[in-house]
Amino acid sequence: MTQQTATGRAPEPSLADPCAEREPAGERLRAGGGGRVLDVFLSGQVFMDMIFTGLPGLPPPGTEIVTDGLGSAPGGVANIAVAMSRLGLRVGLAAPFGDDMFGAYLWSTLAEQEGVDLGLSRRVRGWSTPVTVSMAYDSDRSMVTFAKPVPSSPDDLGAPPPDARACFVDVGRPVPPWAAEMRAGGTLVFGDLGWDHTGAWPAEVLDRLAHVDVFLPNAAEAMAYTRTDAPADAAEALAERVPVVVVKRGGDGAIAIDGETGERAEVGALPVEALDPTGAGDVFAAGFVFAALAGLPLAERLRFANLCAGLSVRHRSGSLGSPCWGEIAAFGESGEVSEAVLAEYAFIVPFIPDAADDSPVRAEPTLRKQQMAGRRAAPRRPA
Repeated sequence: MTQQTATGRAPEPSLADPCAEREPAGERLRAGGGGRVLDVFLSGQVFMDMIFTGLPGLPPPGTEIVTDGLGSAPGGVANIAVAMSRLGLRVGLAAPFGDDMFGAYLWSTLAEQEGVDLGLSRRVRGWSTPVTVSMAYDSDRSMVTFAKPVPSSPDDLGAPPPDARACFVDVGRPVPPWAAEMRAGGTLVFGDLGWDHTGAWPAEVLDRLAHVDVFLPNAAEAMAYTRTDAPADAAEALAERVPVVVVKRGGDGAIAIDGETGERAEVGALPVEALDPTGAGDVFAAGFVFAALAGLPLAERLRFANLCAGLSVRHRSGSLGSPCWGEIAAFGESGEVSEAVLAEYAFIVPFIPDAADDSPVRAEPTLRKQQMAGRRAAPRRPA
């Protein structure tokens, strides 16, 4: 419902927490655990994502297309930071932010709405926030990105790294010194990477896995770097280099090998209709990190990660399409999957907060937040 503002006064956006149950979920995760300051720490670049949907196609030169589908959300490294925070993980992020309107929006959304600790982030005077415009049509999308060079590397923290149970790094570039320092202190290092647009797939990337505990590439990346023809073969090759490897296969699920425990698992994807798979890999990784810190067996880690990713692909919302615990709980009563499939996720029930809210919160067309006050629903749990 649109809220009226007094004449001559600027509207005041609400930054109410859309996932109020994240704190009790985190408390359940950490019950009886150690006293680390953070659960996960990561660094990288944050983008302002503008997502157009419902397009019949791209506009030819000299024409205009009008659509009623538009969302705005933090992007880049914020995708995984938001996904992890919504599950109840205490997340710290080191990133540069522009001193413009987009930078202010991203900062306030991450820090105030999503509860991400930005203590090691910084606002950069005179630097413009990177922006990506995504145009989704015909089950695909095209993107245009504006980005000026980052004044300094996000990996230069300018301070000692925080005390965290885990950290997340991009092994597509050299592993930052702070990650090695944290690992020496007992922090688990999770790593992933992006697509190599050069097509070189250099071998030195795999050498960096010596500094990583858990590696989560997608199938195409894993096969390209290992020069194999099947995801299972790629997983076997990577398992010789890293303690735990997870190969994400999109709609075909994921496979994983834990060389330390000897566990091997292959789990199918959540059987839901995918509207927009963009960012699903980040949501999968967030779910896997949560499940790993919860000490779940390998197959259950995969199932929980697949569940989180599967719930996210049902929406076109960028990072703000990451599920809260309320949506995870409501999935049990949605009727989208059979009772037999649902039974495979029964292990999740102990982690669901008693007051989980299933009200959906998605990316909005403009830089404002939807009022969430009073939108409470009865908790639901998978049967």
